[in-house]
Amino acid sequence: MTGKPKLKWEHPNWQKQAHEWIHTQAERQSIQITGEIEQPHMYPWSTVMRIPTNEGTIFYKATAVETVYESALTEKLAGWFPDCMPELIAVDTTRGWMLMRDGGEQLRASIRPAQDIKPWEPVITKYAELQIGLAGHASEMLALGIPDHRLVTLPLLYKELLADEDSLMIDQEKGLTSAEFQQLRDLTSRFKQICADLSAFGIPASLNHGDFHDGNILLKNGRMTFFDWGDASLTHPFVSLRTFFVSMEIALNLDDYALPTSGMTDLLRRYLEKWETFASKDELLKAYQLSKPVASIAKTLAWHQTISRLDGSLRDEYAWIVPEVLREFMVYEKMLAD
Repeated sequence: MTGKPKLKWEHPNWQKQAHEWIHTQAERQSIQITGEIEQPHMYPWSTVMRIPTNEGTIFYKATAVETVYESALTEKLAGWFPDCMPELIAVDTTRGWMLMRDGGEQLRASIRPAQDIKPWEPVITKYAELQIGLAGHASEMLALGIPDHRLVTLPLLYKELLADEDSLMIDQEKGLTSAEFQQLRDLTSRFKQICADLSAFGIPASLNHGDFHDGNILLKNGRMTFFDWGDASLTHPFVSLRTFFVSMEIALNLDDYALPTSGMTDLLRRYLEKWETFASKDELLKAYQLSKPVASIAKTLAWHQTISRLDGSLRDEYAWIVPEVLREFMVYEKMLAD
């Protein structure tokens, strides 16, 4: 006798509804499904299905309640920037479901085997252009329900985060120590000042992908696709660089907080060049340094949103991430102070 499924994506009734929707939407587009639907990815926050058809492989994605806005956001992004967004076949924004065409091979396949980060060059330039273009759509994106992590809102969110002491696992294994918790509380005013200092550069808030790594960019016949917007938020654009650089540290087998390689520095330069209409090179570099602790808090908030909805063993599996990323914040704050 099998146990109760841990994830809703495993429930037969849910799978039946998803399969029926996939077949209906494919039929409406005159797409013929030619084989079994596979479900290669299942996480508490989303699942993906792979569908073979007479027009090539297509993909279905469903998201959890806390990121249900991803489908509506992706639909908007595909309308605003169709050249670099998923090619959508169908969207159900109420349920957070999407059906889309194959975007090609992950950027990761061009980077990790050879430990060569050069393929990031056109991608990071395009991403900066995308963020600059999206800055003018801030109110429309917020209306879709994406998290508001703008610099003016983050200090209050920081306080609220620290008030949820259960999520910080104080004096538990992998949790914060009492001393670390007190240090974070003492940094409340300091974090507010960092946000104010970063805001002073006048760089507009824009869309932060939230999980901007080499597995979330697809390449096909010269076209790049930015996908998986479930962790997106409206915040300072440089916040996206956190996961971007973590991705390269992994690809190059670098230690945490290692000095960037010359290739990484060049990619940062390429990205910041696109923002020179807002500030000088020196100012942009200073803004980038200030954005590092801010990015850690934005990432903590994203994880907290997901983990706080989990129960039992699922919550236990991921709960350590919130205190861990808060420790990262303290590291970057100390770097600024030094």
